[in-house]
Amino acid sequence: MDQTTRTSNADQPLCSVEAAVGLFNGKWKCVILWHLLNDGTLRFNELRRRVPGATQRMVTNQLRELEDDGLVHRQVYPQVPPRVEYSLTPMGKSLRPILLALRKWGDDNLRAARADA
Repeated sequence: MDQTTRTSNADQPLCSVEAAVGLFNGKWKCVILWHLLNDGTLRFNELRRRVPGATQRMVTNQLRELEDDGLVHRQVYPQVPPRVEYSLTPMGKSLRPILLALRKWGDDNLRAARADA
């Protein structure tokens, strides 16, 4: 895209597709969203066990970004030891059809790849 079409603020997305894709920009974000969609509210360690390929730091960073983007709600309970739970916000729940479509696409293509092997 030509530089003249960019907005004056370099942090602003150029189009709605760029803005939407930016919400998923992270290796584990879709996986985290999928587990929160399917399993509902989860504590950090429960969520981390569902994403075994990610380090604790990576899950923490991805959750912070998802929270900053308004897709995930973080609830801290003031007790000893502290309890923190994560759930989808209404905006996060609105991703349901997209996540279901990604799952279907993945299932279909995994089957096709296995059949070709």
